[in-house]
Amino acid sequence: MSFTPTVDPDKCEGCEECVDICPMEVFEMQDEKSVPVNAEDCEGCESCVEVCESGAITVTED
Repeated sequence: MSFTPTVDPDKCEGCEECVDICPMEVFEMQDEKSVPVNAEDCEGCESCVEVCESGAITVTED
């Protein structure tokens, strides 16, 4: 089972909370927005979704 994290750049406020909380280091900041650069490492814990106050992140199960 795999998971796909997605960040809506229009909603992302660049707070870096997802970068800090993700245990798998899926996200990094690029141009002041979060980008899931290691999406294949996502384990679907959804910590990023819970911490994202702007609702920019979704995690879907593939």
